[in-house]
Formats: sequence, C-alpha cells, structure tokens
Amino acid sequence: MRHGVLIIIWLLTDLLLFIALYALAYFLRVGFIFSTDFPFDRFFIAITFVAPFWLIALIITRAFSLMRRQRHWRTGAYIGFCAILGTALFSLSYYFLFGIFFSRLLLVEAFFFTWFGLWLWHILFEKILRTQLHAHSVYPTLIVGVTRESGKLIALLQKEKNPLTPVAILDARGSKEKDIFGVPVKGKLDMLEHVLEEDRITHLIQCSNLEQSLNLLSACRQQGITYIVLPSVFGIVERDERVDRLEGQPVTTVSPKGPWWEWLFQ
Repeated sequence: MRHGVLIIIWLLTDLLLFIALYALAYFLRVGFIFSTDFPFDRFFIAITFVAPFWLIALIITRAFSLMRRQRHWRTGAYIGFCAILGTALFSLSYYFLFGIFFSRLLLVEAFFFTWFGLWLWHILFEKILRTQLHAHSVYPTLIVGVTRESGKLIALLQKEKNPLTPVAILDARGSKEKDIFGVPVKGKLDMLEHVLEEDRITHLIQCSNLEQSLNLLSACRQQGITYIVLPSVFGIVERDERVDRLEGQPVTTVSPKGPWWEWLFQ
C-alpha cells in the first residue's frame, strides 16, 4: 500500500513538473508576461494535452521500476528519449490545434529542461522512496545461501537502503554464522515455509544451492512471492550478462567483450 501511494505521488509530480518546465521555457523565451502574439493559454492547453501521453511513454520504459537505479546513465537516456518524444508530441499537437509553432529555441529549451530537470527529480525521489520503504521493511526479503556473494549483496542492499530489506537467511547445508551484517541466519531450508510465513516474505533471493532452485521457485509461486536468482548460482560470474529474448523465449546472454556500442545491435 505504501509503495502504491508513493508511486502515485511520483507519477503526479512528474506530470506537474513536466508542465511546469514547459511553462518555464515559455516565460524565459517570451518574457514574464502574457504575450498576445503567442498566447499562453494556447501553449498551456497544448502541453496539458500532451503531458499524459508523455507520462505513458515514460512508464513504458519502466523508469519507475522498483529495481531501476535512477542515477544510472541508462535511466537518463530513457528520460531523454521521452523528452524528445514529448517535444515532438507538443509540436504536433500545437500545430493541429492552433497552427504553426514559431519558436524553435523554446522547443530546445523545453527539451533540455524536461530531460535534466526530470532526471534530477527522479534521483531525488528515488532516495525518498527507498528511505520510506526501507525504514518500514515494506518488502521483507529472504536470502538463500551463506556465501561471499550473499554477504556482499546484503551489505549493498543495506548501504543503498534498497526497498528489498533482508530479514532472514537460510542455507541448505546450515551455517555456523549466527547472522550476517545483522541479518539472522535461521537455519536450513527445512525452515523455509515457517520463515516465509513468520517474516511475511515478499521476495526471495537465491545466492547458492542450485539443486534447490525448483523447490524454491515452487514455494514462491504457491505463496505469491517474487523469486530472484543471482547469475553466480548458475556459474555466471562475468557480471556482464543480460536477459534477452530469442524468438520470444527469455534467455540469459553473456557476450564477448567488444566495442561499447555493439550491445545496441546484439
């Protein structure tokens, strides 16, 4: 519920900020007056009409995903793409509603304002979102496997205040460790159902014990829990793997290293 409310707030603030940044571009170009040559009411009608379509495009890029890091350059690229799309939609809508839009400089200013302004806002709101969700353990997470990878993962999730909050650890063979970075080790996998119910687990991250994958996945499906597995469980340690589709079938791909631009066409 808390996550849903925060996402709605995020969507509404994005929508309002998009309109406000276009209004700022208008006044910087025309001056802080209501010009009769270029009426603000027409401008406002056009940008208000376009804003929901721009927001839908941004949603489709999964810019609001729980797993997405807003400061990553790919997120910035997605927002930049949507800023271009918003500028194009505004130009077309203004043309069809009122005639030719005469200020190309205004469009350039609006594009850069929406790109960088909204990217900065996304970075800021991500911190708000993570702080709120992490503080209230909205997504209690079970870690399976006591390994160096799982230790690094727990430390990273805690450091970044990720909404996925580790609350328990299980290991197929058991462990002498009582806790890892404050997260209790609660025993072997025979405790799985008890831990899932007791800690109200919403996400399970498998870090080892490959032979238990089907059992873990089955338990997650039965209880409506999100199942996540690290590539290292399958022996993939290169950290450059990605999920692709081969004729519609999801596959994990690890490509040989090459020029940075090749990933665009692979």
